[in-house]
Amino acid sequence: MPEIKLTPEEMRYMSLFQDVTRVTVKDCVIDEESNRIIFLVDPENMGMAIGKGGINIKKLRKIIGKEIEVVAYSDNLEDLIKNLMSPARVRSVKTIDSNSRKIVYITVDPQDKALAIGKAGRNANRAKIILKRYMDIDSVIIS
Repeated sequence: MPEIKLTPEEMRYMSLFQDVTRVTVKDCVIDEESNRIIFLVDPENMGMAIGKGGINIKKLRKIIGKEIEVVAYSDNLEDLIKNLMSPARVRSVKTIDSNSRKIVYITVDPQDKALAIGKAGRNANRAKIILKRYMDIDSVIIS
């Protein structure tokens, strides 16, 4: 895992998330372009992080004024991709090193392709941000 330096703003959001959810956050990514904050947590803490009926996400959205997304973290590339693409069903993951660039090809169930990409490419963009940060992936292609 690459060394990740958190900004004071990211640390404040992580502290707030932990205060509201009582779940330890692995990382926090501020995506200004999509007006959202992405939190990464251990898979076993996803339910607690979201809260019954999404109550914790709703509270955080109201306090922060941005969209809140929670992703289950994994050190394993394929598992992390499955978590990022969820609820879309991932069929395969292929990584190619090309001219010192790492490209990941994600094949999803055909009926889940729109779900994997997301409205205006939000989910694909989230995958690209997280995979660049943790796995040094330069490009994400969903098919």
